[in-house]
Amino acid sequence: MLNPYLFYQDKCEAAFNYYARVLGGKVEAMLRASDAPPEMPAAPGREKTIMHARLSLPDGSVLMASDAPPEHSQKPQGFSISLTITNVADAERKFNALADGGTVTMPFSKTFWAKGFGMCVDQFGIPWMVNCPAEGM
Repeated sequence: MLNPYLFYQDKCEAAFNYYARVLGGKVEAMLRASDAPPEMPAAPGREKTIMHARLSLPDGSVLMASDAPPEHSQKPQGFSISLTITNVADAERKFNALADGGTVTMPFSKTFWAKGFGMCVDQFGIPWMVNCPAEGM
């Protein structure tokens, strides 16, 4: 099983709560740095950050994430989270929700391989591709 693990700049909790709402998922874990045992204390000022989160989607997919310490935080690049949805109206609705407050890099539209496909970077800085494959694809 392959599960993406995302790193945020102190926006993990907001991102996962948003994804749960717009993608119909369930946040199964949201561990704060302050939840660690005493021998693993959080860095000062990082007690409320997320050290591990897990989101399960209705199709069985899982996203995991955490808030990266500032010295390890980088802008996501060189990948996209790809979401495949069989119903074109649902795919477009989810694309629009993910793109809300972010940047559309390819508007959602019909292509030769899909009933609908679009690319965006969400308001949390994560790149997404939403695909509703054409018959036989």
